[in-house]
Amino acid sequence: MSESQLDRTLGFTEAMTLGGGTMIGAGIFILPAIAAEGAGPASSISFGIAGFVALLAALSLAELATGMPISGGSYHYVNRGLGGFFGSIVGWGMWTGLMFASAFYMVGFGQYIIESIPFLSGRALIVLTGLLGLSLIVGVNYYGTEESSGAQNIMIGVEFVIVLIYTGVGLFFIETANLVNFAPTGPSGIVATTGVVFVTFLGFEIIATVAGEIKEPGKLIPLTMVLSVVGVTILYMVIMIVSTGIIPYQELGGSLVPVADVAVVFAGSVGVVAIVFAAAIAAISSSNSSILAASRVLFAMGRDNLMSDWLNETHERFHTPHRAVVATGAVTAGLVGLGLEVEAIVALLAEVASFSFLVTYALVHVALVTFRRADPPEYDPDFEVPGILYPVVPVLGVLSSVFVITQMAQIVQFVGVGITGLGGIWYLAYARTNAVEEGLLRDAFVGQDPTYKVLVPIVNPRTQQGLLELAAANASANAENGSVEIVALNVLQVAGDTQQNVEADRLDHQRELLEASRSIAEKMDVPVQTRAVVGQDVGETILEIIESEGANHALLGWRGSFGQGEYAFGPNLDSLLMESPVDVTLANFQEQPIDDVIALVGDGPNTLTAVRRAAEFATLSDKAERPTLVNVQPTDVAAGSDATEHGGTAMEQGEEAIERVARQVGLNPGEYNISVLIGENIESTVIDVINKGDLVCLGLSNRSDLLRDQSGSIAERIHNQAACNVAVVRGNRDDMESNRHGNT
Repeated sequence: MSESQLDRTLGFTEAMTLGGGTMIGAGIFILPAIAAEGAGPASSISFGIAGFVALLAALSLAELATGMPISGGSYHYVNRGLGGFFGSIVGWGMWTGLMFASAFYMVGFGQYIIESIPFLSGRALIVLTGLLGLSLIVGVNYYGTEESSGAQNIMIGVEFVIVLIYTGVGLFFIETANLVNFAPTGPSGIVATTGVVFVTFLGFEIIATVAGEIKEPGKLIPLTMVLSVVGVTILYMVIMIVSTGIIPYQELGGSLVPVADVAVVFAGSVGVVAIVFAAAIAAISSSNSSILAASRVLFAMGRDNLMSDWLNETHERFHTPHRAVVATGAVTAGLVGLGLEVEAIVALLAEVASFSFLVTYALVHVALVTFRRADPPEYDPDFEVPGILYPVVPVLGVLSSVFVITQMAQIVQFVGVGITGLGGIWYLAYARTNAVEEGLLRDAFVGQDPTYKVLVPIVNPRTQQGLLELAAANASANAENGSVEIVALNVLQVAGDTQQNVEADRLDHQRELLEASRSIAEKMDVPVQTRAVVGQDVGETILEIIESEGANHALLGWRGSFGQGEYAFGPNLDSLLMESPVDVTLANFQEQPIDDVIALVGDGPNTLTAVRRAAEFATLSDKAERPTLVNVQPTDVAAGSDATEHGGTAMEQGEEAIERVARQVGLNPGEYNISVLIGENIESTVIDVINKGDLVCLGLSNRSDLLRDQSGSIAERIHNQAACNVAVVRGNRDDMESNRHGNT
């Protein structure tokens, strides 16, 4: 089953519980001890800073997610905006980060269960309990997202009530003396602790990661992201004040079950039971959200060919990415198992997860700027970072993320850099030749690279090879002026009120296009970029891509028939021929390969461009590599009746006309063949010569003439009788004007 068949089953409540539930989760019950040890009561400020960094990322993510509501979250946006290399780094970082976070939650789950039962103890039991809980979570995610989120709603509701009671009642038991030494480790300790606790602010990312399954994504994604981050930040700050205010931070820092130790002070054994119950629910729900999101990241990487396509499959019955779920669960189980050997595994898992996501969010902010600058036609977000906050949000987001990373422990930086490096190495060693996305960086910073681009919209696989070969010949002829590139384009036409996941379908089309183009591109010495876009009007969409890509030439396949009624070639091709600011070539393929190329030289406005294309296309030949330029002279000149007035014989006039056009397009004698034909009717005279060639280039007539006379111009009438490949050529405005002056 394809990505577009993942069901949209998650509403406001489900999105809030996936996002907020992960944050109001295991972190509340495990992190207070680690945070108190690192910053004392000032750890509340650490949570505030982490919440601010998360809010910046949430704003950028909300815009990107509403512009591309598809499973994959930050990974997909970075991959789409910055290309496969950075996409691989973020994909690996997110996948491993979420698994580290899930393992962190499940080890904490084991700690609360085992430490709270008097006759049980030992790290082996803690790890075993964590693995049992993880098995339950993997099973739920394998079975179905809707079932997973339904269970999540119940767990989060119960947990939230207990946390509110803990916080509300605990406020009355604060000993102010415990808060006097508010920041024992100073500013550096506060910032370092921010890196530790940031793991708890991953919930809003999970909302973006399952964006392909959220109802009304344009409305619910930004709303639930911002609400979850702001609400949880405030809650955590209050909880840290309560916890360090009831128990001195020195004692709290050494506890495996910190919140239970605080609750026993003011609620006795009943409070402990309630907290242990809530902690167990929190760990399960947080780990559930993380496994859900991690599997979607792996699923998306499989979709984009950065991982094996084997992972990009959904279950026929349950409609879940079951293979990605199982793979994610297996690796997470291995991380939980490390708890048997690594005493400080909880803090390490949390900090590495934080590192991975701080790197991810820094790149997300860069991706937002890239999308804003490149402005691809398919990117139309329902929510945008408000004008007054742009580009402040992405710039401040990058700086704050990098700053927090620099304050983290060296071991965490070492592991985090290793994971980041692994993503880069994976791309270079495996994914580079398979990656779907080229990225938008070059489009975002136009003007720095004078690349000659040939845009090739592709619909029919039968003509794909021929179009790309013609495009390669055109591009190669312009390589001396700078770099060149072919942009293979597929336009997915959608209705205005469609509810399908068009971003997913766009990726499916792009992958098919890339796979079909790669084998052809390998034979050509011209780089090929692939793009797949969605649009309601194909012609208008192609015109937008011509502008956004800065294309120099649009080369399209054509069935060879003319439109009826008001259209000459059909609505899409007519709009391109009439409105495109660059050269346009319509190619109708009858057979391949192409050896002998012919151009008809006349006095039409597009003769120059037709001859230029013929000279370029002739380089595809393994034989001649020279075009034949054909001119037809009327029989009255051949008879000599007007020889003096016309300045020579018919043959001389024809040769002169060909030589004049050749000079104008930069062809030297010996780089083309001359053929002058004499006849009363041009099309009947040239048809025998044309049919001996493999491709004939015909300059398009004046468009107004076509619209007035559906029988077409001479070029179109010749096409109707030609048995070879035909390319109808229209030049840009400058070439057309030059041709007019050259023939006066």
